[in-house]
Amino acid sequence: MNPLSSRGFLLLGGIILVVLGVSGLTVLGPTPEASLLGDFNWLDQGENVAHLLFGVVALGAYFMLKDAMLTKWLVALVGVVALVATVAGFLNGSAAVPNVGFTNLEMSDNVLHLVVALWAFAAAFMGSKAQATAEM
Repeated sequence: MNPLSSRGFLLLGGIILVVLGVSGLTVLGPTPEASLLGDFNWLDQGENVAHLLFGVVALGAYFMLKDAMLTKWLVALVGVVALVATVAGFLNGSAAVPNVGFTNLEMSDNVLHLVVALWAFAAAFMGSKAQATAEM
C-alpha cells in the first residue's frame, strides 16, 4: 500500500480515524471533561464521533470505489475540506481547552488538519504519477 496514492490515503487515513474515534469514545468513556490526547490535542465527543464517521466513510470508499478518477477526486475533496478547517481554525485563533465546535480548535488541530490537507493533495495529484512510475 502506497500512502501517497488515493487508495492508500483512504485506507491508512480511514484506519487512523476509526482507531482515533473508537479510542476517544471508549477509552475515556463519554465524559466531556476528558480527552484521549489530553491538553495537547483536545478531542471532545463530537470530534470523536466525526473521526469515527469519516473513518468509516473512508474505509467504505476504499473497499467500494473501483474508479480511479472518482477516488482521486474524493481524496482531493477531503483535502479541500481539511484546508477549509485549517483556515477557519487559524482565523479563529487558538482556543482554550476544551474546544467546542468546528472552528474552536487548538493550534495542534490546525496543524494536523493542514498536514491532512497536504497529504490528501499529494495523494490525489502526485500519487498517480508515483504509482505509474513504480509500475514501469
